[in-house]
Amino acid sequence: MLKIVVILLIGLGLEAVGVVLLSQGLHEIGELKRVSAGEIARLVGRGATNRYLLLGVAFEAAFFGILLYLLSQKDVSLIWPLTSLGFVITALAARFIRHEEVSTLRWAGVGLIVVGAALVAWSEQVKTRPPAPVVAATPVPPLR
Repeated sequence: MLKIVVILLIGLGLEAVGVVLLSQGLHEIGELKRVSAGEIARLVGRGATNRYLLLGVAFEAAFFGILLYLLSQKDVSLIWPLTSLGFVITALAARFIRHEEVSTLRWAGVGLIVVGAALVAWSEQVKTRPPAPVVAATPVPPLR
């Protein structure tokens, strides 16, 4: 289980940085001012050459590859809920890389996510514990 958690945390780190890079790239290329073929082509051209968008897509692809590996190793009911820890890492990345303000209420929400992920991980530990040994009673010799 430790190996799975370490691989998952690496993947979630890639995913969090990828999201932050995508956000940075989207802020740089600007927004769609009007819906027209020329404006859409301009945005696509800027996006296709924006280093932050390209790096963000690469990081997200790496995360997806790691996720595919993890899903091939363990139950989806374990792995997918644990990916919610990505919200924690993404909030931290947004705070420290993009210098976004993360409110106390958001941190409380992140804390609830951590509690939920811990419950899911704990349920895996309970599921894989061996059953308690059955102790057979020794027969008592008859009284004479």
